[in-house]
Amino acid sequence: MLTPVDDTLAIVACNTCRFAPDQRENGSGIRGGAAFVAALLAVRASDPRYAGIAVQQMPCLFSCTEHCSVHLRAPGKVGYLLGRFQPDEDAARALLDYALAYGESEQGRVPFKQWPQGVKGHFIARLPPAGFVTDS
Repeated sequence: MLTPVDDTLAIVACNTCRFAPDQRENGSGIRGGAAFVAALLAVRASDPRYAGIAVQQMPCLFSCTEHCSVHLRAPGKVGYLLGRFQPDEDAARALLDYALAYGESEQGRVPFKQWPQGVKGHFIARLPPAGFVTDS
């Protein structure tokens, strides 16, 4: 059931997420999660600044009340579950930009003033790294 991946700065995207709250797939039969993964990979490939961010995917993050959900994680850092994205390149770029700042942070905390507009309102949960809890 578990597949090993590199333990690195990563966006783990649900590739089976709904396209929208009331729409499972787009007009071409593509799930929102699959479309978002494609957008993340396209934007990542278009800009060398994103080379250090892995885009990993798996079916179902169990965030089914949301759509286009991802888990942002890195070793020793607080992780985040984000969702409710449009599965397009603008959202992918905002998420990758946030991931850059997240990767440069000491423990996964990025000051709000550094958040790209495209990630504001998309945070669902904060997840402590293995062996830790947060104090604030």
